[in-house]
Amino acid sequence: MKLFTDLYTSLDETTKTNEKIAAMRAYFEAAPAADAAWAVFFLTGRKPKQIIQAPKLAAWASETAGVPFWMFDESYDAVGDLAETMALLLPFGSTVTTRSLALWVEETLLPLRAVSEDVQRQVMVDSWQQMNDAQRFIWNKLITGAFRVGVSQQLVIRALSAYCGVDAKVIAHRMMGNWEPTAEFFQTLVSKETDDTDISRPYPFFLAYPLEAAPETLGDVTAWQSEWKWDGIRSQVIRRDDQVFIWSRGEELITDRYPEIVEDAMMLANGTVLDGEILGWKEANVLPFAQLQQRIGRKAVSKKLLSDVPVILMAYDLLEFAGEDWRDKPLSERRAMLTRLLMGFQSGTADSALVPSCQRISSRLRISPVVQAGSWEELASQRETARSLNVEGIMLKRLSSPYRVGRQRGDWWKWKVNPYTVDAVLIYAQRGSGKRASLYTDYTFGIWDKGALVPIAKAYSGLTDEEIRQVDLFVRQNTTDKFGPVRVVKPELVFELAFEGIQRSSRHKSGIAVRFPRMNRWRQDKPPQEADTIETIEGLLQE
Repeated sequence: MKLFTDLYTSLDETTKTNEKIAAMRAYFEAAPAADAAWAVFFLTGRKPKQIIQAPKLAAWASETAGVPFWMFDESYDAVGDLAETMALLLPFGSTVTTRSLALWVEETLLPLRAVSEDVQRQVMVDSWQQMNDAQRFIWNKLITGAFRVGVSQQLVIRALSAYCGVDAKVIAHRMMGNWEPTAEFFQTLVSKETDDTDISRPYPFFLAYPLEAAPETLGDVTAWQSEWKWDGIRSQVIRRDDQVFIWSRGEELITDRYPEIVEDAMMLANGTVLDGEILGWKEANVLPFAQLQQRIGRKAVSKKLLSDVPVILMAYDLLEFAGEDWRDKPLSERRAMLTRLLMGFQSGTADSALVPSCQRISSRLRISPVVQAGSWEELASQRETARSLNVEGIMLKRLSSPYRVGRQRGDWWKWKVNPYTVDAVLIYAQRGSGKRASLYTDYTFGIWDKGALVPIAKAYSGLTDEEIRQVDLFVRQNTTDKFGPVRVVKPELVFELAFEGIQRSSRHKSGIAVRFPRMNRWRQDKPPQEADTIETIEGLLQE
């Protein structure tokens, strides 16, 4: 636990990438394998389900600290982070626990789920007494499920690669899918033996960056493959060992939710991995994402839902073929084989070496069509039709590019259509998390409907640090009411919101749901009376 606390401190004290990698590498060199496995688990954003509810933790910490609960509540309101508030108010701790991170998690934290509330309270009080202030803070973070520090999964992978000398791409692949944080897992993770692919394990996804300049700056248009940017569930379909597995980009196994895709994928040859987008698809058209959402959370899909929202896989890359990793091959070669496989598959004339069972046509495994254009101007013109096709824009992929790991600039770009925008009024505010825990940074915005403001979207990104501080001060000085952590503010500030999609929704008071909202700019030039109305939104729905 001491090593892990020291690692957190080192990571929290620097913004330099190389220093973060060096700190993690030093930790992996010093920590036992079981501790290192749990460190990887927490550093990459994984966490156990919350075991103890926050109000109970707050009450126990208040009692242990000997402060009245109203004072604890006021302190929490000022600090904005429960784990930090508890650590600050508890009596000074000088004892340093030498017990390992793995033992604290496996023998103390996880068993709390199966014991009574009285035992939970005693365990928490005992654990606080065995730790110093810094260790208590980390322990509280783990208990509340709020542990986060400024490293990405890619940075953890780079540190592991530097520690063990195994290629980062191999480390990333081993970390995909379901795994348990054990000593055995960590030893496999850093092993120099590389023939250990689990039959269900997906590959790390290659992610595109938003286009940062005019497309002409990318050079000759013929060096690029253009495709529609589909609005669905990014997925990998894996066919190995006579089984099919479907993984989402969020590393969730979603096989059971899409039985129609499984049925057709069973006809692929073993050792095939497709990358693509699961789309709602009906009568030769892509369905709005809102309809596809009905299937996302369902582990058991009814016959009615299968009929109402049928799905396809719109495949655009081939990551594994005949059991061989194809990611280092150029896109042009991967695409050619994908076309040979799926176009033949769909026509019922597939090469038997590629698809051993093609007695019927597959309508559910499709290849994402290339958007043909002889110039960037012609491609820009086609991009303008994206919304009418229910797509988000165009993907640009360098034909010579390998399939990389994670989000990297240079080879894959997303050229999205311009977002929808509306001017809305700030009506509610809530504190952020992590380094923003003491600032009001999470906002709810309203638009006018029959003279009243109705909520239309929540957003927390898009402002500069200075603007955040100004809005935070406004919230503190203009709160008119509060419920729980939410503050109701005077409706005076107007912001231009940008969002990618819009649809009707019976779940929202406004009757409208928007997708991926963010703050485009602060409209300090506009009074709240001039913010947009529900009629404005209705007009966007007709576009």
